[in-house]
Amino acid sequence: MGEKDITEKILADYNDVFADIMNGLLFAGEQRILPEALVNTSIHSQYKAEDEKVHELERDVAKYWKEKEVELAICGIENQSVVEKNMPFRVIGYDGTAYRSQLLEERKKILPVVTIVLYFGTDRHWNSKKNIKSLMEIPEGLDKFVNDYSMQVFEIAWLTEEEIERFQSDFRIVANFFVKKERTKIIYQMIRRK
Repeated sequence: MGEKDITEKILADYNDVFADIMNGLLFAGEQRILPEALVNTSIHSQYKAEDEKVHELERDVAKYWKEKEVELAICGIENQSVVEKNMPFRVIGYDGTAYRSQLLEERKKILPVVTIVLYFGTDRHWNSKKNIKSLMEIPEGLDKFVNDYSMQVFEIAWLTEEEIERFQSDFRIVANFFVKKERTKIIYQMIRRK
């Protein structure tokens, strides 16, 4: 795990920052998720693979969103500094294990699971597919029977000023840094071409 990954995880794990990221990106800055409404949940989950061995998945950050003791959702954030082709499969794995854990707990009400991917890369836009069907070769006639699963990727270095202004926590500084880094690189490239 790289140092940047650890730093991003530590920052996003603060409830005020986590809530701010979710509110800024999912709710256009509307303060729907309050920091005090977030409760940490396990970032580790295990599964038994075809090789009969137990494997472990580790999410970056995951929290329960509650209001007045009522759980509303499980929210997760995954940080990426490089494009990862198979990221949609990782996200479905994280979300699937969160649903499975709820089933094993025999909950009366299954909570929705929302995972967002924060892409901090500045070299290029996220240029890989964001859904699993686009990463598979599906035999003719099976397409309509294969369930699809999409992930939400937010490209931090390409956020607009308006989008950055939605953040109220230290994440605004982080987002602003990546946007300015990208814009500086573009200006430098333009100067070099002249």
